This record gives sequence, structure tokens and C-alpha cells, in this order.
Amino acid sequence: MIQFIKKKIIKILNLDKIIDNQNEIKKLLGEAALKKEQATNNINDYELKIFSQFGEDGIIDYLIGSLKIKEKNFIEFGVENYEEANTRFLLESRNWRGLIFDSSQEHIKFIREKNYFWRQNLIAKCEFINAENINSLIQKYNGDKEVGLLSIDIDGNDYWIWKALNVVAPKIVVIEYNARLGQEQSIVIPYKKNFNRIKEHHSSIYFGASLMAIYELAKEKNYSLVGTNINGNNAFFVHNDILKNSNLKSLSPKECFHENSFNELRDENGNILDRDEKQEKEILSKMDFIKP
Repeated sequence: MIQFIKKKIIKILNLDKIIDNQNEIKKLLGEAALKKEQATNNINDYELKIFSQFGEDGIIDYLIGSLKIKEKNFIEFGVENYEEANTRFLLESRNWRGLIFDSSQEHIKFIREKNYFWRQNLIAKCEFINAENINSLIQKYNGDKEVGLLSIDIDGNDYWIWKALNVVAPKIVVIEYNARLGQEQSIVIPYKKNFNRIKEHHSSIYFGASLMAIYELAKEKNYSLVGTNINGNNAFFVHNDILKNSNLKSLSPKECFHENSFNELRDENGNILDRDEKQEKEILSKMDFIKP
């Protein structure tokens, strides 16, 4: 009944049209801002938020332009309702085709009702991604198409998903790291097929892998680290086959590590607490991590 009333209110007030117009303005402003001259090879100089959570839109656009990527095809895991995502600007403003996944049927329904879903070449599927199904899902929905960019942000098994992935070799990989684990140690949560960060610990800060662990995995897969975003949650990797023909530099975690600027610490009732690095360290010191 509540959902019915909400839909009626949205229709009466024409909120969908207002939101569409706002998004068009965001795209136009973003496109104008991204036309600035590329004077450096530091990805943080190009950070710009359009649809991404932080400055990932600008970084991704810069990398694609610098690397002259021809495969205009992306895959993104963990998009929620796609209102904040690393690939939506590519979809709407750069005319890329895409495959996105989220574990919530409600989120996928929301996406499929949006104008961009029929206007653009987008496949949206409700799936809980794990190491056992990742390759079969990509083969099923992506076929043998080359992938220009892969974005992994599932708040948990990100490291293990990339490790298991072997049916595609994206030119660019954007993957979440847990900055609370520091820049030196190589550690990751043990693999658990149905990992849920809130169920594992109410604080919500126990998840993922350190930047060093992901960096070492990337080297095994023939990728180089080219930077992290200023807000300290996403790392950007480029396949070495195309990196060598660009002006981008391969970096170490120490050279580009950023601490997380945001606060996710919660109490047992799910309430956000004041940021407390000492408390975060105490919590994480008692949790289970392994060296990959």
C-alpha cells in the first residue's frame, strides 16, 4: 500500500521528469569539466564526481582517453540501484554498453524502470556474486565480448572474485580496498561464499583486502597499479599490454595509498558513530585475516 501511494505521489508531482532533467544537467556539466587539457599523469588531478560515489568518473574518463581503449564494454558488480556507480557516466555520456549485477531484486527492478535502461545498451541482472559463479555468469551474459573496464565493489569478497575471474581480461580494473588495513601489510578476509559485512561484524569495517594484497594479485594477473582515489576506497589497475603504450606510470601502494576520508563505523544497532581510529584498530585486531 505504501509503495502504491509513493508511486502516485511521484506521478502527480512529476518527480521522475525532474530527476531526469537533473541527471541531464549533471551529464552536461560533467562533460564540460572533463574537456580540460590533460597536463599530468596523476589520476587524482582528474577526479570528478558525476554519477560515481567520489571522483571515479573523472579518473575513469581520463584513463580511457589516455589508453585509447577500443572495447567500449563494461561490467560492474555491486551497483545497488545504480544511482551512484562507476560506470553510469560511461553508459549515458560515452555510449558504452554494459553488464551490471546486484544481489537485490528491488534494486534491479528500479534500474529496469529508468529511462536509461531502454535508451542505452544495458543488461541488469540480480545475482549474488561469488568465486564459484563469477565466470559462468560473465560467460552467460557477456559471451565472448572483450571488456574495456571492470568495476568490483561488493563490500567483502572483492579480492577473491578478481582472483577467481579467468574468462575475461579487462583493460582497466577498478576494485575496492580497505584502507583501514594500511599500506604495508598484505592481508585479506578469509573467503566465505555468502559473506555479508554487517552480519560478520556490526561495525561494518571488517571486509575486503589491503591495497598491498590486491596489488600483489594484480601483478600475478599482469596488471599495474596506476593510482587510488583521494577518498581512499578504490584502486585503479591497467593491463600491462596497453600500459606500455601510454604515459601512465606503474606505482607501488606506498606511492599512491590514500586513507579513507569517510566514516562507516557503526554500533550494534546500526547507528553511525563518531570516527574513532583507535576503536577501528581494536576491532580489526580481533578479526580474522589471512596472508594470501
